[in-house]
Amino acid sequence: MSAVNGSAAAAVPTLTVHHLEDSRSIRILWLLEELELPYQLKTYQRVADRLSPEELKKINPKGGSPVITDGDLTLPESGAIVEYIRTKYDTTGKISPPESGKIDDLYYTHYVEGSLMPLLVDKLIFQMLPEKAPFIVRPILRIASGTMNSKFLDPRLKTHSRLIEEHLAKSGDFFAGGDHPTAADFMMIFTLEIWAHRHPELVGDRAKAYVKRIHSRPAFKRAVEKAGGHMYA
Repeated sequence: MSAVNGSAAAAVPTLTVHHLEDSRSIRILWLLEELELPYQLKTYQRVADRLSPEELKKINPKGGSPVITDGDLTLPESGAIVEYIRTKYDTTGKISPPESGKIDDLYYTHYVEGSLMPLLVDKLIFQMLPEKAPFIVRPILRIASGTMNSKFLDPRLKTHSRLIEEHLAKSGDFFAGGDHPTAADFMMIFTLEIWAHRHPELVGDRAKAYVKRIHSRPAFKRAVEKAGGHMYA
C-alpha cells in the first residue's frame, strides 16, 4: 500500500496555475496544453466589479492572474511565466520560433503588454469613468471620455491594427512564422481576443481570423474546458 501511495504522490505535478476567470491566465493554460505538460489548476471567481477575490491575493498580493507556483517558486506576470515554462519545460523546442522568426518572437512577446494593452486598458478606464462618477459630473466626463477616445486612443489603435495586419500578411498563421505557436502567440492571443470582443470595428480581418484560428486549436479548446469557460472564446 505504501508503494502505491508513494507512486501516486510522485506523479502529482509540482506546477500549479492560479487562474482567474476570463483573465490573461488563459494564455498559460493554452501554453501548457500545447506542451502537454501536467499541471494542477486552481480557479478563482471574480467578485464585485470583476475584481480578484481575497483568496487570490494571498498568492499574489496585487491580485492579478496568472500566477504559477512550482515547488517553492511563486511567479506572477504572463511574460515571465511564459519564459520560465519555455526555458524549464520545453526541452524539445516544441514552441521555439524558427530561426527566421526569432526577432519577431522577441518583439511581439514584449510589444503586447508594453505598447498595445495599455491603450485598451485606457479605453476601458475612460468607458467606466462616467459610469462610476457622481451623477452631476457624468455629462462632462462623457464628453471628456469621447474626446479622449476619438482624438487619442482610437487613432493609435488604428495604427497598431494596421501594423499587425501588415505583419500577419507576411508571417502567416503565427506571429513568429513557422507552423506552430511560440511565446509571441501565447502573449498576443488574450489582447487580440478582448480587442476583437470589445472594439471589433478597430480590429483588422487578419487579426480576427488569427483569433478564430487559435480558438480552433485542440490545445486551446482543452484550456478553455479546464478553465470552466472563457468569455472571449
